[in-house]
Amino acid sequence: MENNESKSNKYDYFDVTADIGFHAYGKSLNEAYENAGLAMFNVITDISKVKKDESREFEIVSEDLVSLLYDYLEELLFLQDTEFLFFSDFKVNIEKIVDDESSNLENYKLTCFACGEEIDWNVHSPKSEVKAITFHKMCVKEDDGVFKLRAILDL
Repeated sequence: MENNESKSNKYDYFDVTADIGFHAYGKSLNEAYENAGLAMFNVITDISKVKKDESREFEIVSEDLVSLLYDYLEELLFLQDTEFLFFSDFKVNIEKIVDDESSNLENYKLTCFACGEEIDWNVHSPKSEVKAITFHKMCVKEDDGVFKLRAILDL
């Protein structure tokens, strides 16, 4: 399901053999990561039917923005698999942190507050099962003030 890229979209999808890829967009890095969460869960179920009754908060630290995207999506998938939750709303805050002992080492810290609800297959029609996140072709870039993320999900 190839969609034309549009900077007004939150996300779109592209076909990959046996997998699905998506681009997520945002006017800020935080917004682009929030939309990546939406894109992933919309592959799994219709997120418009996921209420915001439960919330989870987590932090992750990674050495670069691509690793941060991978770790973020992986953590969301882990919460879905272990706590049987679907999420439909995300608030993300990303900070660059510098190691005090070595000013050469920079990391990124992501704090996420995700809202959703317990999985109920009578309400949440299954679409595709996401087995894993892949690093293949994953990227994070900014172009003319728009942040664009690319990820591929193993179905």
